[in-house]
Amino acid sequence: MRHPPRSVLLAVTGAAALIAGVTVPVVTAQGATPACTVEYAVTSQWDTGFQGSVKITNNAAPLNGWSLGFDFADGQKVTQGWGAKWSQSAATVTVSNESWNGSLGTGASVSGGFIASKSAANAVPTSFKLNGTTCNAGTEPPPTTPPTDPPDPGDKPPALHVSGNKLMDAGGRTRRLLGVNRSGGEFMCVQGRGIWDGPVDDAAIKAIADWKANTVRIPLNEECWLGLSNIKPEYAGANYVNAVNDLVAKVKAHGMTPVVELHWTYGQYTGNSAGCSDVHASCQKPMPDMRYTPSFWTSVANTFKNDPAVVFDLFNEPYPDRATSTTTQAWQCWRDGGTCPGIGYEVAGMQDLVDAVRATGAKNVILAGGIAYSNDLSQWLTYRPTDPAGNLAAAWHVYNFNTCSNESCWNSTLAPVAAQVPLVAGEIGENTCAHSFVDRVMKWFDDRGLSYLGWTWNTWDCSSGPSLIAGYDGTPTSFGVGLRDHLRALNG
Repeated sequence: MRHPPRSVLLAVTGAAALIAGVTVPVVTAQGATPACTVEYAVTSQWDTGFQGSVKITNNAAPLNGWSLGFDFADGQKVTQGWGAKWSQSAATVTVSNESWNGSLGTGASVSGGFIASKSAANAVPTSFKLNGTTCNAGTEPPPTTPPTDPPDPGDKPPALHVSGNKLMDAGGRTRRLLGVNRSGGEFMCVQGRGIWDGPVDDAAIKAIADWKANTVRIPLNEECWLGLSNIKPEYAGANYVNAVNDLVAKVKAHGMTPVVELHWTYGQYTGNSAGCSDVHASCQKPMPDMRYTPSFWTSVANTFKNDPAVVFDLFNEPYPDRATSTTTQAWQCWRDGGTCPGIGYEVAGMQDLVDAVRATGAKNVILAGGIAYSNDLSQWLTYRPTDPAGNLAAAWHVYNFNTCSNESCWNSTLAPVAAQVPLVAGEIGENTCAHSFVDRVMKWFDDRGLSYLGWTWNTWDCSSGPSLIAGYDGTPTSFGVGLRDHLRALNG
C-alpha cells in the first residue's frame, strides 16, 4: 500500500482445542475399482464444531459438472465451505463444482473443505454419491469418530510449514493467518523521525490481540536494517534490528504470528508510477535491488532462521509492469531480476531472494507477492521461484481501487493459485471509511479457508491510509470495525 502524506500520516479457536486430521481411507475389496472414490477427513475438531475435507476421484467417464451428496448422522451442520459450492438440507450435504473446476476427467481428483457445527458425537458419513452414482462401492467401512480431547496447542504462535496448498503447524493442523499490518518500520527511520509510528509496548500489542488477530505483518526498510550511512545512527543498524526483534517477541508473546516484510528499498526509479526520485529507500520501488536486498534477506534470515514461527514476506508490492512494455517482460523481471526494461538499477528477482534466504539454512515460510502492486497473480504459477525447502506461498494485495477487485477476477486468477499453494492476502483495505468491500474479500477468502491481513494498524485518516484504528488502544475507525468484528466472530 502506498502511504498517506506524512502530514496525516479461520481455524476456529476460542475454547476450542484442535486435533490432528483423521482421514477415511479408501480400500477396495478384492481389487474392484469403484466408479468414484471419496476420501473424507476430519482435519480439526473442538467442543462445538470441526473442520473437514473431501477429496473426490472420478474413475469413470469424464464429467462436465459434478455434484456429491452425503448424509450426516449426528446433526452436524455445514457453516462454511470452500473449493466448491456447499449446501445442506436437513441431514443431506450437497457439494457441487464451481465454474472453474467443473471438468473432472477419468482419474482426476478435486478437493474441498468445510467447517461444521456438531454436538458430542461426530460420526463420519458412510455413503457418498457422485452425480447419483454410489462411490467407494466395495470398500471397507470407515473408521470410528476421531477423539475429542486432543492436546491443547497452547498460546504460542505455531511453527509453520507448507503442505500442499495449506499452511500447517507442527501437529498437522491447518492454520490461517488472520490479522493486521503494523506500519511504521518502513518509513519512520528513513525520514529521521524514529523507528515506529506510535507505541509498540506490551499494551499496544495486546490491543491487537484483543481484536482476536493471530498475525501481525511488520513492514521494514532495508537501509535502516543494514545501517547505511544515510540513516541516523539511533534508528539504524543494531538499534533498528533490536527494535524489530523486540516487536517480533511481543507479537509472539501474545500468541500471534509475526510476518517480517521488506517494504522500502534502494534504487533510483523515475519512470511510470514512480513514488519518489530518491535513490534511497524512501518509497516503494518497482522491484528490489541487487545491491542491498539479498544482503538484507541474508541478515534477516540469519536472525530468525531458528524460529519457524516467523514468516518472511520478500517484497511488498512489485510493479515492474509499470516500467516494462509487455506483461511477459514484467513477470520475467519479477522472477529473474537482472537488467529489466525501464528500471535503471540492477534488479533482484524473487528467485534471488529465495536463494538468499535458503542459503542461510532458514526454512521459514516465504511469501512472494505478484506484479501490479501484488494485485496480479495471473502468471504467478508459471513464474514462481524454485524453493528447495518447499515452503513458498503466494501473497496478494487488494483495495477497492485495484484492477482485480471483484469476485470474477478472484475466481479466474486467485482460485487456481490457491488450489496449488497457500494464498495470503497480505493487505486488504478500502478508502471509503466503510468496510463493505473488505467484507466481500473476507467472505471470498473465508469460503476457501485462506488468509488475510487488514491495512493498517495506524492512526491515520481512514480514507487516505486506510487506517483500521483511531487510537492505539484498539478503538476502530468506521473502516476498521468491519475487520475487528469479523475476527472476533471467527475466533471468539
